[in-house]
Amino acid sequence: MDYFFYPSSVAVFGSFKKGAIAYEILRNIVEGGFEGEIIPVNPKGGTVEVAGRTLQIRERLDEAVDTAIIAIPAKFVPELMDEIGPLITGAVVISAGFSEVGNEELERELVEKAKKHGIRLIGPNCAGIFGVHGKFFGSFEVRVRPGGLALISQSGAFGGAALAMGNDEGIGFSAFVSYGNASDLNESDFLEYFADDENTKVIALYIEGVRDGRRFLKALRYATARKPVIILKAGKSAGGARAAASHTGSLAGSYEIYRAAFRQAGAIEVEEMEELFDAAKAFEMYTKAGKRVAVITNSGGPGVLATDKLERLGLEMAKLGDETLDELRSFLPPQCSTRNPIDLIADADYERYRRTIEVVCRDENVDSLLVICVPPIFLPSEEIAKAIIEAECDKPVIVNFMAGELVREGVELLEEHGIKNFSTPERAAKALAWLARG
Repeated sequence: MDYFFYPSSVAVFGSFKKGAIAYEILRNIVEGGFEGEIIPVNPKGGTVEVAGRTLQIRERLDEAVDTAIIAIPAKFVPELMDEIGPLITGAVVISAGFSEVGNEELERELVEKAKKHGIRLIGPNCAGIFGVHGKFFGSFEVRVRPGGLALISQSGAFGGAALAMGNDEGIGFSAFVSYGNASDLNESDFLEYFADDENTKVIALYIEGVRDGRRFLKALRYATARKPVIILKAGKSAGGARAAASHTGSLAGSYEIYRAAFRQAGAIEVEEMEELFDAAKAFEMYTKAGKRVAVITNSGGPGVLATDKLERLGLEMAKLGDETLDELRSFLPPQCSTRNPIDLIADADYERYRRTIEVVCRDENVDSLLVICVPPIFLPSEEIAKAIIEAECDKPVIVNFMAGELVREGVELLEEHGIKNFSTPERAAKALAWLARG
């Protein structure tokens, strides 16, 4: 499926008036820096100005391209597929008005035309795709920074919201695919593809339901054997299942069956969007962590909250060795607590944080560290961020800087060095629990 996510050429079909879906997709492709050939197609011809470039609109496609993105009225799509079939390898059908509104016959016709020409289809009724490392943004959704998360979403709107939220959370993406009605390619195909994609470190999946449970379980097992897979399942309640059926025509099925399948395959199921991104951030940084955690904080309350959450999640507060305790006491002020959680008190500076992280990290009883910083107004958060970045530690370090404007510059500095921030002690604790699973 590289022709979708790493294409060398693309044709976009639709209206190129400003504000039209095809225009917005074209704009995203151009502004995103796509280096391959871009061909806008509309029977009226003409030119289109986009991002400082003037592109000639072809009246019909007259040369071979890897992928076609189609945003024309549904009733014309099968006929177009027949016309361009010999010239394309893959098609992304944005157009709605197929099985999701009861128009199964039109969708069946579309699939038949695609199969006749050996074309693989994404959609219809979808929001498009991103191949971020190929600088290909074939969707009208917000562009994202490159990274290791592949997001597979049955819902286009959920995908769009998730991309925007990912930008806010400092997540880097390898790819995004909204597959809509899944008339041909579906979640199982994408799981298998991203499992083998070298730029993808972790896969996140939003599903409402699947049609072929056996195939899905096989694909899920294939993917989880190679990298972490995080799943957010919608349609768990009776009302949610009914909503899913009317949204994408999905058979939501019994949630208990899905939950058992996720566990059996070794996938990580999350309950909400926030958790999906926290898990993704954790696995973008580390592949795994042990259960024994040391908490380092400059504020007692958040340290206690982290301890409560860690223990509730089945992790252990590491018992620091005597040598570690003696070394900590040799440089920490007497008011500091060297018990785990280690409280460096409010005026903890660069040196206090850095040395403490290094000493605790060397302790063989410690598998991972949770470092909390609630900076007082007289201490810039970037000073503590620098301490975390420069500390010599070869174990997973999960960070909780809070809150808001007070830590903005520190969080930005951490992110520049590939360290993600978790905005509460509980979310940081949960990140460690996901890393320690199994």
